[in-house]
Amino acid sequence: MKIDWNNIDTVLLDMDGTILDRHFDDHFWLEHVPKRWSQRNHTTLEYAKEHLYSLFRSQENTLNWTDLDYWSDRLKLDIPTLKREIEHLIAVHPYVVEFLLFLKHAGKIVWLVTNAHSKTLDLKMKNTRIGPYFDGIISAHQVGLPKEDVRFWKKLQEFIRYDPERTMLGEDSETNLRTAQSYGIKYLIYISRYSSKIEPHDSEHFPTIDYFNRLIPVAGSSCILTD
Repeated sequence: MKIDWNNIDTVLLDMDGTILDRHFDDHFWLEHVPKRWSQRNHTTLEYAKEHLYSLFRSQENTLNWTDLDYWSDRLKLDIPTLKREIEHLIAVHPYVVEFLLFLKHAGKIVWLVTNAHSKTLDLKMKNTRIGPYFDGIISAHQVGLPKEDVRFWKKLQEFIRYDPERTMLGEDSETNLRTAQSYGIKYLIYISRYSSKIEPHDSEHFPTIDYFNRLIPVAGSSCILTD
């Protein structure tokens, strides 16, 4: 896929797994929450994981999936407080800041578009301090639909005026890339190294990068090539 930056006005970027290391989230939901839940309910960690993983799967592709208030109530745990216990694991992926600076210098409109809950956003923006690099931040909870819902991208137009033909979306979710594609967003990039703890694999359906430096053109060139 050849990208001519002269044809792109708006760049939409996901947060967890795309610009931030998803290791924090994976560890939090798969290890830390089950550990704290098992301690509170006097169960084995094995049982806690089996029980909680099933609950988590039941809310996939819904706003509840990332709603900290929902999970605090459902699990009878203070989820925001538990997140702060391991906030040292929150990290920005390599080359993200360099890419955001390139976009700013190139005059692009850059929005962070995430399913994350507002309390998660507050914690991560405080820890990473990358908020000022964006023209704005939109949560799916504001839109009222998760990005997995094909209607999300049209509803997003009520918050961000963008031309799908002149817009790029960077995501670590192929599901979200497919819903964006169905709306007509032209430039779709899959981020394969969503966690520092995994071995990345290319998407079979979308151009794939491991780090955002792949999208920064060399001096004197407005085009880059991705597979």
